Amino acid sequence: MPFDLTEEQKALEARVRRLATERIAPRAAAIDRTEAYPWENVAVLRETGLLGYTIPKEYGGAGGNFLDAAVIVEELARACGVTGRIAVETNMGAISAVMCHGTEDQKRLAAGLVLAGDKPAICITEPAAGSAANEMTTRADRHGGRWVINGRKHWITGGGTSRLYLVFARAFAEDGRELGIAGFLARAGETGLVVGRREPTMGLRGIPETEILFENLEITDAMALRHADGRLVGFADLMNAYNSQRVGAAAVALGIAAGAFDLALDFARERKQFGRPIGEFQGLQWKLADMAIGLEAARLMVRRAAALAAPFPDPLLAAEAKVLAAETAIRVTNEALQIFGARGYSRDFPLERMARDARMFTIGGGTAEILRTVIASRLLGWKLPQRRAKARADAS
Repeated sequence: MPFDLTEEQKALEARVRRLATERIAPRAAAIDRTEAYPWENVAVLRETGLLGYTIPKEYGGAGGNFLDAAVIVEELARACGVTGRIAVETNMGAISAVMCHGTEDQKRLAAGLVLAGDKPAICITEPAAGSAANEMTTRADRHGGRWVINGRKHWITGGGTSRLYLVFARAFAEDGRELGIAGFLARAGETGLVVGRREPTMGLRGIPETEILFENLEITDAMALRHADGRLVGFADLMNAYNSQRVGAAAVALGIAAGAFDLALDFARERKQFGRPIGEFQGLQWKLADMAIGLEAARLMVRRAAALAAPFPDPLLAAEAKVLAAETAIRVTNEALQIFGARGYSRDFPLERMARDARMFTIGGGTAEILRTVIASRLLGWKLPQRRAKARADAS
């Protein structure tokens, strides 16, 4: 299977692990405690070329692929989940959608912002449209060569810190015809783009999750994502690009779990009770074995999904990788905390932070339940109905 790391990728993995250990990990606890966006870490990623690593060379990036990005994200997340998430959004997610579907000007705009330190934000979720994303009500109305956007988004990662926003909205022509859900680029500071309430989150506290309000936000037609033939890039294409973000989220979860496992393994060797290292007790040995098995399986699935992207990860592989990595991360971080005992429960040690951070990934970017529905629909070859009315109509 074509997802073994090349020698160059192994060298990248080792380089990022050293960087994360020496320059990222020392700030992780303070980021969690203060809930401040880690601009110092962003500067480190920019300085070392890890921001926009997947951006093509002609736009200033390294020209890396999604497997490179998965390796980078995992290693950063071992030390700091927040920094891992930033690496996702600057190498996958919104930036990959723009680099695939954007115009030349849009690509240069997005690439320039990312390489300068920006983490683009994807604006999909709304208060009444979470898992049912296609029920969004934010709308973009065409008026004289411009688009006027109105609506409310919620749980937007990076709201208030991001300079570029990829906004999903229902598009309407000047004559009132609905054109479907499309993607639009908006920049921070524009009149009509308002950052609302920040959510007080359980984990990953250094990256804001906010409301974004659109109040007659006017953008030029040049900021709408379009195909070469002029058609608006539709919901299906945008969500297909979103699969790269799901693989990235899986890599963050994997990295957090791998970091927790490393700590637990070292502690099991060093901590002594009853006159011997606690790692000699079979109960803890089996915990460590199960943790290692889960991590290796998740790593293989994440890297397979990333390596086989053409140009984006397959929806089935992305869903499988995210479900397994997210649920493995919850188990591994909690078992690692258990091995540390009371110390694991203390904020003086990183395990309680890692357990809180890991909990996000069965929720954000597609819940584990919705992704299981995606997997089942692909296995069965059916487009499974979710609406009650549609289910009744199909049954009849």
